[in-house]
Amino acid sequence: MPIQVLMPALSPTMEKGNLAKWLKKEGEQIKSGDVIAEIETDKATMEVEATDEGTLGKILIPEGTADVAVNTPIATILADGESAADLAKAPAPAAKAAESAPPAAAKAEAPAPKAAPAPQAVAEPDPEVPAGTEMVTQTIREALRDAMAEEMRRDPDVFVMGEEVAEYQGAYKVTQGLLQEFGARRVIDTPITEHGFAGVGVGAAMTGLKPIVEFMTFNFAMQAIDQIINSAAKTLYMSGGQMGCSIVFRGPNGAAARVAAQHSQDYSAWYSNVPGLKVVAPFSAADYKGLLKAAIRDPNPVIFLENEVLYGHTGEVPKLDDFIVPIGKARIVRSGSHVSIISWSNGMTYALKAADELAKEGIEAEVIDLRTLRPMDTETIINSVKKTGRAVTVEEGWAQSGVGAEIAARIMENAFDYLDAPVARVSGKDVPMPYAANLEKLALPSAAEVVEAAKAVCYR
Repeated sequence: MPIQVLMPALSPTMEKGNLAKWLKKEGEQIKSGDVIAEIETDKATMEVEATDEGTLGKILIPEGTADVAVNTPIATILADGESAADLAKAPAPAAKAAESAPPAAAKAEAPAPKAAPAPQAVAEPDPEVPAGTEMVTQTIREALRDAMAEEMRRDPDVFVMGEEVAEYQGAYKVTQGLLQEFGARRVIDTPITEHGFAGVGVGAAMTGLKPIVEFMTFNFAMQAIDQIINSAAKTLYMSGGQMGCSIVFRGPNGAAARVAAQHSQDYSAWYSNVPGLKVVAPFSAADYKGLLKAAIRDPNPVIFLENEVLYGHTGEVPKLDDFIVPIGKARIVRSGSHVSIISWSNGMTYALKAADELAKEGIEAEVIDLRTLRPMDTETIINSVKKTGRAVTVEEGWAQSGVGAEIAARIMENAFDYLDAPVARVSGKDVPMPYAANLEKLALPSAAEVVEAAKAVCYR
């Protein structure tokens, strides 16, 4: 049967791209590894390599076609012995994926179909949600969008600014539909100058407005760190409480997929080190929404660390008129009695998978989602460790001076006599993030490493 070549994704969040050029013609012989086409988005160009040998039987999508959905068949390859007559045996092309609806769309509308089903972010309902509350399934990008839209409707002082947040609907489509609903005065495209627009946002906050400043990645916020630390974080203290700064800095933090060292760093430890900042790093869709609404209302500067890999994950979000999750409160996602596994953001993916594997071997792990890194919910951590006697921290950032090191120190200070084993840390490897996919996978933590650490502290 002819082999289909599918439209690849340049990143986990890419939904469509342009087929720029075909480098092979119909009827040409191709080998595995041959470059057959080029695809592009507004941010990158990538070569499409053949993974099989044969003849390029038919080009399904002509060059120059824009907005081709990921996983759409773009060509077919005929194996040896096959002819043009066999092309009819190939599966029919899939329908193009539709875009998600803007915030103002009717709630009764069905969710927009996706090119491929997104993975499910597994998390138990928040105990603070009233029993019997109706839940709706949303992607994390939709939960973020709805949080901003609801707060902008509630408070005219709230506005969004950043690169591509308006006309392009957001680099990751998180701000989709906001420009259409709120206009260019409150949804502002900025030049590519993080130091400049972060400073404008801080100044606006000091005059009483409530900016939401989006960074395309927190790696780019390095350009703005003087504004974030010296201006936003320290002014309340240095002014003797006379001048506040209600501002949210939000965007993807940490590793994505094959974007190399300068776009993959985890800044959790950097920002959580600074007095004057609150630092939030959620995992579930409900927490993304509830915590972003809380961050927007907070009178202090809030660093809201998202994760690009999680944007397409789905989860249940309470259907409440005003759903808020308190900043500074961790959540026990899974109860257990043998070992406490503590994580946040995408680290929860490894923690929950590890807990499932450990349960098969009779080890019941208690999994804690910190949700907020500063202020850290030390009480929940300590109470769990007093129950289990063992702890493992999981983070994608580096181990030295990491958040896991801070957690271990607090456990030692507050629950040393309850420990039956040293605290174990699972973290990213001590190297800049590689570009190659196989090395990138090795540089990040894994569920297997969490299982190994948990078994070690349980002396199993």
